[in-house]
Amino acid sequence: MAAVGLAGDSVPLAAAGARDFPVRVPDAYLRRIAKRDPRDPLLLQVLPRAEEDLPTAGFGADPVGERKAMVAPGLLHKYRGRALLVATAACPIHCRYCFRRHFPYRETDGWRDGWRQALAALRRDRSIKETILSGGDPLTLSDRRLAFLAGALADIPHMRRLRIHSRVPVVQPERIDAGLLAALGNWPRQLVVVTHANHARELGREATQAAARLRRAGAVLLNQAVLLRGVNDSAAAQAELSEALFGAGILPYYLHLLDPVAGAAHYRVGERRAKALLRRLRARLPGYLVPRLVREREGEAYKRPVA
Repeated sequence: MAAVGLAGDSVPLAAAGARDFPVRVPDAYLRRIAKRDPRDPLLLQVLPRAEEDLPTAGFGADPVGERKAMVAPGLLHKYRGRALLVATAACPIHCRYCFRRHFPYRETDGWRDGWRQALAALRRDRSIKETILSGGDPLTLSDRRLAFLAGALADIPHMRRLRIHSRVPVVQPERIDAGLLAALGNWPRQLVVVTHANHARELGREATQAAARLRRAGAVLLNQAVLLRGVNDSAAAQAELSEALFGAGILPYYLHLLDPVAGAAHYRVGERRAKALLRRLRARLPGYLVPRLVREREGEAYKRPVA
C-alpha cells in the first residue's frame, strides 16, 4: 500500500502492517472521525501508517512478557491476587498501538474446551481473588458465552471480583444492551468494567448512555488510556478526556506509557515529556481526575508508577 490522499495530503500507509493486522473500525467510531482531516486524533489511532513497517530496536511481538505468564490456555497470572483470561481474539476495532497485535491467539484458545483448564487453574489457586476478562475484547462474546463465563467464575468461592477490560462501551456502545447486561447478571459479587478511551471525542452521547446502563447494572466504571504521540499528548487533551470521562460516570484510572510492541514505535512519548505533561495536568484538575501514569514491564510485580 503506497499512499492515500486525505484533504490534499499524501499519507503513506503501511503495507505489511495492514496485511498482518487488518483495518477494523466499527460504524459508531467511524462516525466520530472528522472528515478531510488526516491528523484527526481518532483517525490516527486506526490508520495504518508506513512507520509500522519499520523495525525499531526494543520493540517486539511480546512487549510485556505475556507468553511466559501463561499458566493455562488463555490464562495469564502475572500479579498477586488476580489473573487475566484472554476470553477471545475478536475485537470491534484494531487500534494500531495494540500491545496484543501479535498475540498467538490460535495457540491459546481456551474456548475449545470450554475454558476448562483455565477455570480449573483458577479454582485451584485460592490466592486469586479477581479474574480479569480481556482479549481481543470480551464484550464481543455472545451473550450465551459471556453468561457461561460469568456463571462459572461466580461458582468459584474465593473469587471476589470480576473485572472486564473493554473498548466496546466507547467504540460500539450499542452492544451494551439488555442481553449483555442479563449475561453479566450471572455475576453476583463486585463487577468492575475498565473502559478504554484515549480522547474526549470518543465519548459521545451513545457511549455516555452505554456507561449509564453499565452503572445501573451495578458496575464500577474506570478508564485506562494510552499516551499516544499526535493523539492525546498534551495537558489540554488529557484534561478534556478526564472531564468527559467523569461526565459519563467513569473515573480516570491509568494513563499508560506505550508498550513497546512492534509496529507502534511512532506513537511513543518519552518518559520525561510524559512526566512534564502530568505535572501540567495536576495543576489543571482536582486530584481525583488525574490518572496514574504507569509503565508495564515484563517480570515486575505491578505496573510501575512513572510520576
